[in-house]
Amino acid sequence: MGIQKWSDDVLLVTLAEEPQMGEELRTVTDIVSRNGECSVVVDFSDVDIITSSSIAKMLKLRKTLKDQGKRLVLCGVRSATKGIFMVTGLEGVFEFVEDKFLALAGLQLAN
Repeated sequence: MGIQKWSDDVLLVTLAEEPQMGEELRTVTDIVSRNGECSVVVDFSDVDIITSSSIAKMLKLRKTLKDQGKRLVLCGVRSATKGIFMVTGLEGVFEFVEDKFLALAGLQLAN
């Protein structure tokens, strides 16, 4: 995993595979809760599958960010993983973009 402070108001998170993903998402949520005031891009490029536990942690991160008026953008999501979001009805809850460059550019333009 990597957590990079991309700018003053954007964190870039590169997730690892399960089971480490859950701990990483918890760490990011803790950082955002303590420091606040930043949007988060989560790069799924190295992820093949996501568990229900990690989806719950993603929802918690999204709520934390939304309560602060910030955004959560998911990128690099492979089709099998995106299928899990679709089956659970969450594809409309999360914001998806193709890659991290588009995600970062979109957040920078919005600010």
